[in-house]
Amino acid sequence: MTSPPEGVEQDYPLQRLTTIRTGGPADWFARAGSSERLTGLLDWARERSLAVGVVGSGSNLLIADEGFRGLVLKLDDDLATIVPEGRRLLCGGGARLPQASAMAARLGLTGLEFGVNIPGTVGGAVRMNANAYGGELGHVLEWVDVSTPAGTDRRRPEQLGFAYRRSNLGPREVVAGACFSLQRSEPEAVKAVLADMRARRREAQPSGIKTFGSTFKNPTDERAEGRTAGQLLDAAGCRGLRVGGAGFSAKHANFVENAGDARSQDAVALMAEARRRAREQFGVDLKHEVELLGPLELPAR
Repeated sequence: MTSPPEGVEQDYPLQRLTTIRTGGPADWFARAGSSERLTGLLDWARERSLAVGVVGSGSNLLIADEGFRGLVLKLDDDLATIVPEGRRLLCGGGARLPQASAMAARLGLTGLEFGVNIPGTVGGAVRMNANAYGGELGHVLEWVDVSTPAGTDRRRPEQLGFAYRRSNLGPREVVAGACFSLQRSEPEAVKAVLADMRARRREAQPSGIKTFGSTFKNPTDERAEGRTAGQLLDAAGCRGLRVGGAGFSAKHANFVENAGDARSQDAVALMAEARRRAREQFGVDLKHEVELLGPLELPAR
């Protein structure tokens, strides 16, 4: 069995890498600043039959209290850059999407404004097909570089199997980079759109709290009668509901917050109760949007 590559750490505390600040350690943790380094780490994990997880901004992630039995990766350095090239933005998978949106605005490029309200990385946004405020990731994505244990290959959006809040990327496939193709516009006009989107987010969603953002996907079930997950949870009495140290925000019923002493299991129990209420009152099965890392699972029923 091969020894760990240089820079791989054992029993790494993951709690500090998430916005909700819960969860246990990873058996193994490493940072990857190039596609070559990333491929090497993925190949090492494959040789040892290790599960692989990726932590980006940690804003859409709930890690088990027991931690993660495998290798957790974080992309930085060359894999977290944002480089303009004409009407394109070349972004590392670890680059933050709001920063890419802000750079596009300064350059007078339009099409990526919706990203200012998605507090995650480019790689996470591609994996989850993140969209917001009517913006569509697939409409501006030209290509992505995907690293696997065998190397890195370039894929077009139509190869990614995009559906609502998901793609076809597997557990050992990591977005190393992406190219966004945008349109010219007046910088001040794009900046004004960004300012409006930020204001709408501040008005509708909680800020300055420990949370992983939206908990459940908006349902497509006709029994929801067009209501969002937050509206259903609000009608089901979940606003302000608490289990242990975790509770649904008083400002937005689809946001779980850590009151200071929450465990990940508290959040899972809270989510399970919310699903039960939505199912009993409206016949709608809510599906979680937050990514779960480690031995965490919501009861099927």
